Amino acid sequence: MTVVVTAVFHPKEGAKEQLAEAMRAGIEAVHAEPGCELYAIHDAADGTITMIEKWTTVEELDAHGSGTAVKVLGAGIEGLLAAPTVVTRMTPIPLGTPDQGAL
Repeated sequence: MTVVVTAVFHPKEGAKEQLAEAMRAGIEAVHAEPGCELYAIHDAADGTITMIEKWTTVEELDAHGSGTAVKVLGAGIEGLLAAPTVVTRMTPIPLGTPDQGAL
């Protein structure tokens, strides 16, 4: 079963663009990882940056979490956050149409 993840990053005052740029560095590597169906950065109106991810299996997500790309991301964003990143793992509850009822 797929796994959807949100990771909400809280940039320090004035560091939002720098944070987004640092996050961009590992995107291509993550997109090439086995099981990565979606890995996209979003600018939220509340001043945070949210990463929305979708992985084919929890095992592939776990491999990603301990992989090189995440280590590169962590090093790149060091010192740019005002608060810890909030990561939430979710499994779909498909309802409605197949195209609209699940991410």
